[in-house]
Amino acid sequence: QVRLVESGGGLVQPGGSLRLSCVASGSIFSINAMGWYRQAPGKQRELVCRLTSGGNTNYADAVKGRFTISRDNAKNTVYLQMNSLKLEDTAVYYCNLERWVGERVGYWGQGTQVTVSS
Repeated sequence: QVRLVESGGGLVQPGGSLRLSCVASGSIFSINAMGWYRQAPGKQRELVCRLTSGGNTNYADAVKGRFTISRDNAKNTVYLQMNSLKLEDTAVYYCNLERWVGERVGYWGQGTQVTVSS
């Protein structure tokens, strides 16, 4: 009932920038939060940042000051602006949506590859 589609990934040099987009469709209501996670090969998926419906944000220490999460409610879209990219930022980035419909339910996008390479 909820579909998340990420886009904007690609190949970028160290120090460069990318902006990821996540468009949500379907039963988009009772949203508690949206966020971005990433997973590198051989590693667990980790939280990058999170934005609640109340406007509160949380960032992983590794990306503070470099990444910014934002949303455009009219377009049902959440963004991740990534600046000053480092090699260690290379991962598949996933969009996540949380709903509270009597219980907490989460949804995931298919992921978009971000590769930082010199």
